Amino acid sequence: MSGELLIRGADIVVTMDADRRELAGASVLIRDGVIVGIGSDLTTDGEVIDAWGCVVTPGLINTHHHLFQTLTRAVPGGQDALLFGWLKTLYPIWAQLTPEDVFVATQTGLAELALSGCTLSSDHLYIYPNGVRLEDSIEAARSIGLRFHATRGAMSIGESDGGLPPDALVEREADILTDCIRVVDAFHERGPGAMVEVGIAPCSPFSVSRELMRDAALLARDKGVMLHTHLAENDEDVAYSLEKFGCRPGEYARDLGWTGRDVWHAHCVKLDAQEIDLFAQTRTGVAHCPCSNCRLGSGIAPVRAMRDAGVPVALGVDGSASNDAGHLLAEARQALLLQRVAHGADAISAREVLEIATRGGAQVLGRSDLGSIEPGKRADLAIWDASGLESAGSWDPVAGLVLTGPHRVRDLLVEGRSVVAGGVLQRVDLPDILKRQEDAKRRLMEAA
Repeated sequence: MSGELLIRGADIVVTMDADRRELAGASVLIRDGVIVGIGSDLTTDGEVIDAWGCVVTPGLINTHHHLFQTLTRAVPGGQDALLFGWLKTLYPIWAQLTPEDVFVATQTGLAELALSGCTLSSDHLYIYPNGVRLEDSIEAARSIGLRFHATRGAMSIGESDGGLPPDALVEREADILTDCIRVVDAFHERGPGAMVEVGIAPCSPFSVSRELMRDAALLARDKGVMLHTHLAENDEDVAYSLEKFGCRPGEYARDLGWTGRDVWHAHCVKLDAQEIDLFAQTRTGVAHCPCSNCRLGSGIAPVRAMRDAGVPVALGVDGSASNDAGHLLAEARQALLLQRVAHGADAISAREVLEIATRGGAQVLGRSDLGSIEPGKRADLAIWDASGLESAGSWDPVAGLVLTGPHRVRDLLVEGRSVVAGGVLQRVDLPDILKRQEDAKRRLMEAA
């Protein structure tokens, strides 16, 4: 959007700036996709969005997802399994995916995220059957209008070599690295306001070799892009690391170059005190996925300990086959509830988990241009109607975003452009997406 846009007269603007200011009766002025002013006396000759009765927050940021899994929710046989058994059930189904399946699954998952207030999502695509390529997901993200941090995942150690995935879903490591170079060169945008970024993301220590982990780290640093993988997700994961590598997951990551500000790990449910200290010292990020961790019985991640130590922590919804939802604000609520179950009702506040979902996500993904509402930041904003049934009786509308609900965003802006208006997606025909999603799901069911 060129020109100016004014979000006028919000009940509260939650800035998430350095002072965590919350401004009553404030407006936000946007020019050419950038926030240029916040105050109560702002005017414009451009477009105006009336925010009376609303809370305005920075857009929420999702730091871990497998969007292809939106086609395989609530699959029988995987509903009551731990991580490794769940994967064994789903791998043969995912082997049937086509490029169109990945495209429509990504559209569906990002539509769901957008309606939950998410303006930036990462995605970890680690299977490439039947001609699937990373750009299938990138083009889907462009159609929805969200910022996208695509990661080129991979699996290279199949069952015949002692790995978990079937041999049909693994790739040659030389081919993986070659394609990583291709997609970074073709799609990675740099600098403030980037709409598409690309990271390098071998799937997990139990599906790739030590050599690929090390080579991926070297390649990512040569290209100046970020690194992502799963780590210490549950007891099975830790046991595998001890048996195969003779060390805990955090040691494995450190030894292969997988710590630092340019690295973020998903889950980290089973990090011990030494690993937490390692991540804090190196500023290694963590994508906390509370709903998935509950669904798979993985445990409660040590978020309070990580935050207190200084580990950068963000939120992820994880794949829609292990959540089985993609509502980022609901994820924030679950994060709060789990820390309180583990450590007491004063362990974490609604405002702290909202910070993790916004400012925390920007920090973990290295996006200094996002995560707060202040002049100079990109105009990625969520506008929440606080006058509806979900908020009725709420004395504190900011805390109420987390404690009440579930909430659906009223308006969503990315780079100052409308993605959701009046609760409706603006750039795509959602009924058409859902029809194509249903057709793809039925085909997968028949094949299974």
